[in-house]
Amino acid sequence: VLQIVKESQQQHGLRHGDFQRYRGYCSRRLRRLRKTLNFKMGNRHKFTGKKVTEEILSDNRYLLLILMDAERAWSYAMQLKQEANTEPRKRFHLLSRLRKAVKHAEELERLCESNRVDAKTKLEAQAYMAYLTGMLRFEHQEWKAAMEAFNKCKTIYEKLANAFTEEQAVLYNQRVEEISPNIRYCAYNIGDQSAMNELMQMRLRSGGTEGLLAEKLEALITQTRAKQAATMSEVEWRGRTVPVKIDKVRIFLLGLADNEAAIAQAENEETKERLFESLLSECRDAIQAVREELKPDQKQREHSLENDSGKVSNIQYLHSYLTYIKLSTAIKRNESMAKSLQKALLQQQRSDEDGKRTPRPQDLIRLYDIILQNLVELTQLPGLEEDKNFQKEIGLKTLVYKAYRCFFIAQSYVLVKKWSEALVLYERVLKYAREVQSGAGAHRNSLKELPDVQDLITQVNAEKYSLQAAAILDANDPHESESPSQVKDGKPLSERFETFCLDPSLVSKQVNLVHFPPGFQPIPCKPLFFDLALNHVAFPPLEDKVEQKAKSGLTGYIKGIFGFKS
Repeated sequence: VLQIVKESQQQHGLRHGDFQRYRGYCSRRLRRLRKTLNFKMGNRHKFTGKKVTEEILSDNRYLLLILMDAERAWSYAMQLKQEANTEPRKRFHLLSRLRKAVKHAEELERLCESNRVDAKTKLEAQAYMAYLTGMLRFEHQEWKAAMEAFNKCKTIYEKLANAFTEEQAVLYNQRVEEISPNIRYCAYNIGDQSAMNELMQMRLRSGGTEGLLAEKLEALITQTRAKQAATMSEVEWRGRTVPVKIDKVRIFLLGLADNEAAIAQAENEETKERLFESLLSECRDAIQAVREELKPDQKQREHSLENDSGKVSNIQYLHSYLTYIKLSTAIKRNESMAKSLQKALLQQQRSDEDGKRTPRPQDLIRLYDIILQNLVELTQLPGLEEDKNFQKEIGLKTLVYKAYRCFFIAQSYVLVKKWSEALVLYERVLKYAREVQSGAGAHRNSLKELPDVQDLITQVNAEKYSLQAAAILDANDPHESESPSQVKDGKPLSERFETFCLDPSLVSKQVNLVHFPPGFQPIPCKPLFFDLALNHVAFPPLEDKVEQKAKSGLTGYIKGIFGFKS
């Protein structure tokens, strides 16, 4: 049963969470099964209900009919679960579909009690029915009944996993892992306070919960923090106490330490990145709530600025604090990404892998650019312009990240063999690092979380020696300098017939034979003729050359007829 269900779900939509597509597949498969088994429910004019009984269990496809009915009802319930976030009335339809799925599962379990069904299928049918029952009780918030059903399902699947080979046991163990968070959640709601910590650990290990539990767990965390937020009235930051009256901000500040601890305990980069994004999203929501409070308080804030000699109001200072948290979190996230890229870059240098895109120093330069931009925004926060210690700390952090940025710019120049530029940048890195060491003093505690500058100095000194050696070898390498016969000066073939030159472009599609279009060349102009003597020439008389005009009239006509001429 479980193998059929899982294969159908993975191949028809549930890999991407498309429950509607899976429901359509179940309906089409039911139609095909009824047509193949000649088990139709009447015709187009009249419905005639039929039930699968033990007497007609000559083909296992009759059991498949009941299973597909249950899967269709369950998938419709999960589709309504997604839609109920925006349309709460659909929750009633969701519960109705889950009840229908449980009803079909009970019928499947009853039919599997027949002697024609083997023991494995009987156990799987019982586990499937317990799973759907637990889902229904979970939605009804009947925690004890849901926990009993999930425990029954878990026990059956664990026994089946132990009874078969490792390949077959993988499927059962996966279902056990899916059920375990639901069991712990039910235990927490019954009264087991230790289950909350286990749920949080599951959330970190799995990289996020799925299914019905995902929203339930997030709602539980929010609800727990909301209860604690009722006792929170103020927050202290950099020597100033600010009252916190917005509930959303209280909840965010209470969960800040837990979120940071979860990020520190994350086992892989993917989980850490997801937690960073979640924290930044919550921080943006809290900042938006403060901004909404700032709008009606604008005039009052300006009045308080005048009366308090430039001291910002409490709500504005709270906004600065939340913005500081957001920018600091963004810096930590980018720094974490930079560390993972550095590891990948180091591994790439050790094992030159081909065939896939590998990290480059330019990727790290972009990350450090973003970090420096965030630090500039930190120095411009309202209420902190006069805080000398804060400005000093940000200045030192800026120098640290500038040093690392220069280092990776130098690395990119080394790759293209620009030795002099890389050497100048290495010197700039050392300059920034020494400024940090000389100016740290009382701010060493704030620099503990930053990358170690001394390690960078050691690495740069080693890179400088390596760079100088590479530059000397490059200058003395005869293979690197091109021979005269290989020099390509850009002239077309028609202009260098007398010079032998190896030009690979002659056998390519963009061969350079002649200059086209040809350039303009100077040529002599056509002379202009001016006949100045024509006006002073006397021409000879031509009357004797001109033929006399014949006489006209009747006499001439008569003479012409008879051939007489004058």
